[in-house]
Amino acid sequence: MLTPGQAHDVQGFAPLFRMIEGRIEAFLADRGYDADAIRQEIAAAGVEAVIPAKANRRTPAPHDRAKYRWRNLVERLFNKLKNWRRVATRYDKTRESYLASSRWPQ
Repeated sequence: MLTPGQAHDVQGFAPLFRMIEGRIEAFLADRGYDADAIRQEIAAAGVEAVIPAKANRRTPAPHDRAKYRWRNLVERLFNKLKNWRRVATRYDKTRESYLASSRWPQ
């Protein structure tokens, strides 16, 4: 699902979640996904919501902190993919600029 760049991730949540809901046991997300509508849809699918509550929530929903730590691995994976994008697309056209920006030994 493609949304405008200024749109919040919540707008694309429902169609994407329906694509994976039968294949997951827990949904790990950041505080941006702490909305009652999202939590209800996750619960209706029988999936555990591992989403920390926003600071301004009146009745904070508990979450599994041990499972939430796994989200860090996903964030690091995306960071590596973004870093490797430079290699795949070759923004650096000259050998010198490419080697200067890469971590590989010359």
